[in-house]
Amino acid sequence: MPLSMTFVGTATMVLRLGDFTVLTDPNFLHRGQRVHLGYGLFSKRRTEPAMQPDDLPPLTAVLLSHLHGDHFDRVARSRLPHELPIVTTPHAAGRLRRWGFEDSVALETWTSHEFTGDDQTLRITSVPGTHGPGLVGRLLPPVMGSIVEVERAGTTLSRFYITGDTLYRPTLREITERFPALDAMVIHLGGTRALGVLVTMDHRQGADLVELIAPPITIPIHYNDYTVFRSPLADFIAEVRRRRLPGQLRTVQRGQTIRLPSRERR
Repeated sequence: MPLSMTFVGTATMVLRLGDFTVLTDPNFLHRGQRVHLGYGLFSKRRTEPAMQPDDLPPLTAVLLSHLHGDHFDRVARSRLPHELPIVTTPHAAGRLRRWGFEDSVALETWTSHEFTGDDQTLRITSVPGTHGPGLVGRLLPPVMGSIVEVERAGTTLSRFYITGDTLYRPTLREITERFPALDAMVIHLGGTRALGVLVTMDHRQGADLVELIAPPITIPIHYNDYTVFRSPLADFIAEVRRRRLPGQLRTVQRGQTIRLPSRERR
């Protein structure tokens, strides 16, 4: 079964997973446009996304880690089909339903939603995420990570972790306890700060998470698209190599499609 990821930019990906096609964290603003991050804060986009809504293939669903302007922007709100299922946090699902996305699916932590085909199943499970510490965290929208599993006839073909905009926390080890044998991790980086406080992983925290999760493959995204991102990808790559962390580091450019690991090929 072909499994692939096309990187659009920021945290936006098109995941082609057998019978299913999933769009993550849709962000289509053009280079130079500004996104509103709440509380009067804005950030300017530095890069051009590889796709616009009209370029997308037919979608099974959207997977949304949280409702922030650089993850679900005004273009997504106006141009994505409103009948499209959106799997997300309860906070985001409530807002999306008010915007007309009536098939928004609210996932509490450790709960799952499934899509089924003839003999295939796509399962998305919400896992913990912490967007910021203390008061700063309470000012930001709740965030979730996701475990994405593809099965055929009851056999798991791929299981991977998308971190969402979480900070590193040792408690994230529970993810590997509940979901052993991960095939890959897609990690959100950026080193974003709000009020001087880190709210997305920088290169050091990202490397800490690689060490904790120990995935066979790590795919970094969400690192240079906006002016609020201050931790370059090169620093993360250097930190992973300096610490000789396990697994393969696989980078992907905007517009590039890469294969995701499938157990069928093993």
